Amino acid sequence: MPRIAIIADIHANLFALDAVVLDLRDRDVDEVIVAGDMVGRGPQGNAVVHRVIEEGWSCVRGNHEDYLLSFCHDDIPDSWHVAEEWAASRWMADELDEGAVRFLETLPFSVTSRIDPRIEVFHGSPNSNSEGIGAWTPSERLDAHLDAIDGSILVCAHTHRPLHYVGDGGQIVNAGSVGLPFNGDWRAQYALLTGTPGDWETAFISVEYPRDDFLRYYQRSGFLDQGAITAHLLHQEVQQARPFLVPFLKWVAMTNRPPTSDYLAEFLDLYDPADSMSDFFARVRQNN
Repeated sequence: MPRIAIIADIHANLFALDAVVLDLRDRDVDEVIVAGDMVGRGPQGNAVVHRVIEEGWSCVRGNHEDYLLSFCHDDIPDSWHVAEEWAASRWMADELDEGAVRFLETLPFSVTSRIDPRIEVFHGSPNSNSEGIGAWTPSERLDAHLDAIDGSILVCAHTHRPLHYVGDGGQIVNAGSVGLPFNGDWRAQYALLTGTPGDWETAFISVEYPRDDFLRYYQRSGFLDQGAITAHLLHQEVQQARPFLVPFLKWVAMTNRPPTSDYLAEFLDLYDPADSMSDFFARVRQNN
């Protein structure tokens, strides 16, 4: 039976991608589609892009492709050229070579499977590559997303958490994240569809990779030091498989602090990644 793998949110983690490539070969996968965010939030974006090009996989453009292209094209506010908050983005954009940039520029918003065109792949949602579909999304909204596509299986990513939803109008599959999962499981994760057109079964695959080597690369590449506050928060995300960057940015905004390294220790003392975001923000509001 045909097998279609959806991988996404690699986020410049070549160690995780290499492990997934080996796993895909063992499973004799017929088609691989990359659901966006190959780059951003990590130090190996150039290598990841060139590995995807080498494999010849179909890809869609994620929000982090858009972010880094805006830096590559100097289409950013003047303050972003110097602000600590954007040091990591500047580093990641500078790390991409011309070939990688040209490839990212060609990526479409969505693709369909060559095996079954009823499978439509987006990064975020049919509306935007920065809209997340997750367990918290109301069923009415999920059904509306299904109504917005021509096919019957909507595949997405962006939230870094796997999801499988079956509605009257079809299925939604969130592939999770290869390089930066947020569900507490640090292993590289992707979705595997097995079956025949019109009759697909979904499985979520988790693959171990040398995470310690990746964390050491943060230091060896210079990303941890030169990427400033953002790189340190991303380093925490790799270690704990939970979000740190967005909670920090929302915390400093709620408490009228600048997003700089001066407040990292205070944030880490307060933030418990095991808590829900709503519980954390409620505690911030109570204490502020």
